Amino acid sequence: MYSILLMALGGILAGGAISLRQQKAHKSWIITCWVLAGLALLAAYVLTLELSS
Repeated sequence: MYSILLMALGGILAGGAISLRQQKAHKSWIITCWVLAGLALLAAYVLTLELSS
């Protein structure tokens, strides 16, 4: 259940990064969103591995 929520959070953050890029926001905000999206997806992956073993 939590892995699904983390994947959704990663998708929302990735969409936010794309939106910020189209709005010509500061690069640090865009990079931050991408990094947080990647970390959320990584956490979902690790959580899935932990639950399956």
